[in-house]
Amino acid sequence: MTTLRIESRFRGPPASGNGGYVAGLLAEGLGGSDCAVTLRKPPPLNRDLEIRSNGSERTLWHGDELIASAQPATINIELPTAPDFLAAKAASARFTGFNDHIFPECFVCGPGRRDRDGLRIFPGALDQTMVAAPWEPTYDLCDATGVLQSRFIWAALDCPGYFAVQDRSGPAVLGRFTVHVERLPSCDEPLVVCGWQISSDGRKHEAGTSLYADNDLVAFGHAIWIALDSKGAE
Repeated sequence: MTTLRIESRFRGPPASGNGGYVAGLLAEGLGGSDCAVTLRKPPPLNRDLEIRSNGSERTLWHGDELIASAQPATINIELPTAPDFLAAKAASARFTGFNDHIFPECFVCGPGRRDRDGLRIFPGALDQTMVAAPWEPTYDLCDATGVLQSRFIWAALDCPGYFAVQDRSGPAVLGRFTVHVERLPSCDEPLVVCGWQISSDGRKHEAGTSLYADNDLVAFGHAIWIALDSKGAE
């Protein structure tokens, strides 16, 4: 059993951790790739949380409350052609969150976060089916060898999926996230992240996301987003 705390820097909503970051943190104990993480409750900030392992499953607990679970999984989705960095930069200028954002202080996509504080990934419409944004990671996100930590790859793949389905879902939270990491890039590689719609069924919305370095695939993910009801509940 391991204890961890999610620092407030890594928030998504004001009082809970960013879903992609927390999922990636939990998945690191299973190798950081080819894992599915189910988020059952908002991960609280600045609290002692317990990681419990049972065979190939890892679970995250706050006291007696199950927060998330992770287990090995594979992804079978069709990936788009990678846009170039300049096209992603132009798409980012159309980020709808600049004017209306459900969580403006989100670690990944919050426009209220400063450089070297949040990731400042702002996915805007690349075409009618896809959003994209550039991302230049900072060295505080890397390990001692200058390689990007996998938890931040999971984080970067999170929010672009939401903005890909936002028109259908309205306000929504991440329910389940499965990620494959092809390789860990160095922090001096400019990256491009994409998101696209897969399907929608009632309050459940599926999205794909992918991360590229100079058109080279770095990682991809499959997300299930759950639309909030009119009272803001799942």
